[in-house]
Order: sequence, then structure tokens, then C-alpha cells
Amino acid sequence: MSSIKLKAGSLFPEVVVGTLDGKQVKLNEIPVELDWRMIVVYRGLHCPLCTRYLNQLNELLPQFTEQSIDVVAVSADTKVKAAEQMAQVNPNYAVGYGLTVEQMQTMGLYISEPRSLQETDAPFAEPGLFIINHEGKAQIIDIANAPFCRPDLNSILAGLKFIRDPKNNYPIRGTL
Repeated sequence: MSSIKLKAGSLFPEVVVGTLDGKQVKLNEIPVELDWRMIVVYRGLHCPLCTRYLNQLNELLPQFTEQSIDVVAVSADTKVKAAEQMAQVNPNYAVGYGLTVEQMQTMGLYISEPRSLQETDAPFAEPGLFIINHEGKAQIIDIANAPFCRPDLNSILAGLKFIRDPKNNYPIRGTL
């Protein structure tokens, strides 16, 4: 099982998942009222580090919104598992569930098999963070193959403020 890594500056692929509010979200579509999107891929209910990260994301959400950045979190968990984990987070951002292996591969994520049924019962994505700009292009891609490697959300926020400031004219990096 392997994934093709996304290229910086490429259009983010169309990936559609159900959300806990009973709707669907196309991860590559940015809401009209905001002009960028951050997608946080988390491992799932079995991962306490994910719960901590998602809580921190919820605390920082107003600052991302101030920067006109929509936020969506998504995992391969079932709706029931995602809802159980989100009961510990009470997020103010959209939460998607049910990523398929094919969708994870399309996004270039690392995918793990469960170590045991005590961990979880299906393949799951390792952490990923994607920033999609107003053109639908992957501005920032951060993927990891272990739960301990995640970008610091305060650093991401500071970097996005810098990137989005027109006077900095900061391009998409890593395109060569």
C-alpha cells in the first residue's frame, strides 16, 4: 500500500466525506465567506495526542478565522467513533469522518494498519495538515508517519499571517 505525495502548488484533490453535522464536505472547496482552508487529518479515537491537538485547534480557531482560513478536521474513523472523540473536544469547526484508504492515498498520507483490535479495527491515516489557498492549490503540506510529529499550531498561525500579508509576496515553497 503506497500513497503518491502531493506536490506543493498542485490543486488539492477532490475528496468528499460525511460530517458529524449530517452533511458532506468537499475538502478542496473553500466556503465563500473565507478564502483559504486548513485540513487537519487526525488518526482517530484511539489517539489521545489527536484529542489534545484538536482541543488546541479549537482554542486557536478564532485566530484562524481572523485570517480568513476555514478549518476542517477529518479521519478514517466511523461516524460513531468520530462523535465519541469529538465529545471530548466540542469543536467549533467541521469534522469529517470515514476517509477511505483510496482517499488517504490520494491525499498522499501515510497509512497504518492497527497494531491490535485494542488500538482500532481498520487502517487509519497518520497526521497530516494541508493549507489550501484561494486558488485551490496546496500552499502548505505537512504529513507525518507517526503520531508524535505534528506542526505546532501557533507556528502555523504565525506563518500564515506572514504568508497572507500582501507586502511579503511569499510564494508557495518546495515546488522545484
